[in-house]
Amino acid sequence: YSVAVRGLDGEIVEIEAHITSGLPGFHLVGLPDTALQESRDRVRAAITNCANSWPMSRLTVALSPATLPKMGSVYDIALACAVLSASRNKTWYRLEKTVLLGELALDGRVRPVHGVLPAVLAAKRQGWPTVVVPVGNLAEASLIDGIDVFGVSTLRQLQRWLAGNGQLEDRVEAPQPASDPFPDLSDVIGQSQARFAVEVAAAGAHHLMMTGPPGVGKTMLAQRLPGLLPTLTESEALEVTAIHSVAGLLSNTTPLITRPPFIAPHHSSSVAALVGGGSGMARPGAVSRAHRGVLFLDECAEIGTGVLEALRTPLEDGNIRLARRDGVACYPARFQLVIATNPCPCGNALDTHRGSVCRCTPTQRRRYLSRLSGPLLDRVDLRVVLGRPSLASLSADITAEP
Repeated sequence: YSVAVRGLDGEIVEIEAHITSGLPGFHLVGLPDTALQESRDRVRAAITNCANSWPMSRLTVALSPATLPKMGSVYDIALACAVLSASRNKTWYRLEKTVLLGELALDGRVRPVHGVLPAVLAAKRQGWPTVVVPVGNLAEASLIDGIDVFGVSTLRQLQRWLAGNGQLEDRVEAPQPASDPFPDLSDVIGQSQARFAVEVAAAGAHHLMMTGPPGVGKTMLAQRLPGLLPTLTESEALEVTAIHSVAGLLSNTTPLITRPPFIAPHHSSSVAALVGGGSGMARPGAVSRAHRGVLFLDECAEIGTGVLEALRTPLEDGNIRLARRDGVACYPARFQLVIATNPCPCGNALDTHRGSVCRCTPTQRRRYLSRLSGPLLDRVDLRVVLGRPSLASLSADITAEP
């Protein structure tokens, strides 16, 4: 048995192997994608390189439910165990109560895969007592209590454990990440009104818009907003970590994300990069990776209008539904939006610094800021205009420091 992950949900997949007379061949059925079709060569090489014989007969492997599209290499070790059990005509009783996740190398090593955390959560919800994952994913899988989690390094080690003659790696305690990974707001000198706006946004979970010429500190202030937000609760941390697990962005040493994430996509990002997309089953985008954290859009007036308009639904609903060829994926997307923009194409409209002269016409300024539609701006609670701070204001803030 293995798990098919669809978005953040998982469904148990039963794998059956049948050996019959006929021309030798390996036939894989059950709507596999290209990566899963290639597992035939990986599984065969791994089995033979682990001192096992390959059945020289017609081999049919079925993945059920047959109507569910299967993607990725997460089924490799489950496929190998099904083939070994069928070829030896031997029943391993531990297979009946174990979910297997992992990719096989040609020499029999078990490599880590993406989406282990939501797969283990799905197995636990459906009452499975045991799950076996690659050692590289063991720290991630160990975040889930209430289910036996084991780590495997090689296919031969897994065979010995199934036969009752060996041991697998037990769950591990992952070290906690750094307590304060974000810059501190106290580093900002000047811009007292903007600092107060950031504090209000953090206190009330408000969306924030900052307008001002280049170099006045818009990005610096946005980067310090996550440091004001509280630490994620246990359920929130698992939810955020599951999203990053599906996206393949987790660290093997400290997988649990306990601080609000800060995501800042480039202004040339597409709609798929922002809200999620891809062929087959949609993968999470920037809005989902910023769940329970901050999504910062710098130079937002340079972002395409269609990309910005795609934010309206997740801002309103707190989730995003993406329909693709293999189904509909639903990802949570409850984030704080911080947008920063220049007042005009040249950026000097509000700049009082000597030598900074705006040469944009009023029409150009209106057209530049009109890329931010009214329905989108209606969802932004706080708007603050930043100017270049004077030397007197900077000196006053420095002398006021304790």
